[in-house]
Amino acid sequence: MSRTGLALMAVVLAGSASLTPARAVPPTATPSPGYDARLQEQRAASRAAVAPVVKPRRVKKPRAH
Repeated sequence: MSRTGLALMAVVLAGSASLTPARAVPPTATPSPGYDARLQEQRAASRAAVAPVVKPRRVKKPRAH
């Protein structure tokens, strides 16, 4: 085979290999019980009603003439 034929075969093989779907599972697809528990706690804490802090009213002092 000539160089051109080998190069053409390499391109065809590389192209067909790139069309096959990936079979790897991303690491985020695995459930993590620890993370889920922390997330539940964080959401529960943010939902807890906290009374807003009320600042005392500023009272103007009467002017002395």
